[in-house]
Amino acid sequence: MAVESVLQKQGLHYQKVALGEVELLEEELSSVQYQEVKQALENLGFELLEDKRKMAVAQIKAAIVELAHYSKEPLKVNLSDYLSQKLSVDYPYLSTVFSTQEHNTIEHYYIQQKIEKAKELLTYGELTLSEIAFGLNYSSVAHLSAQFKKETGLTPSQYKQNLQRKTLDQI
Repeated sequence: MAVESVLQKQGLHYQKVALGEVELLEEELSSVQYQEVKQALENLGFELLEDKRKMAVAQIKAAIVELAHYSKEPLKVNLSDYLSQKLSVDYPYLSTVFSTQEHNTIEHYYIQQKIEKAKELLTYGELTLSEIAFGLNYSSVAHLSAQFKKETGLTPSQYKQNLQRKTLDQI
């Protein structure tokens, strides 16, 4: 909504505004428009990405956040195939760019996002650990628990007693 507001104030028309991505209907922005949009976004804590590698990383992160936090369907293909299909780019390129820019692997970032979702669900206390594991596409509760402990240093039960979460932008 914040990005849409900036675009509207600048008199720009868009086809799509999604996490980490905007499709404008305008062919090109004048340098003045570009600087005004860039400054307005920076004032809100956003960054206008111009580097293709940074854009690829932002798209990867957006796809993984969407998959881990908002998707209700189980992942039917492996993560590499999912990202390649979604972003229309070969996975080796995505993996190399992500690792170089983030000093982290795509797979580990995905695990971190799933653990953050598990923390959120544990905080709500509405689902059992089995339901959480199933919902996050883990093969078993033991697998989720092992990754949870490795990432947080706590078991899910210990976490539930302490209730400490990171915001998505802190990961």
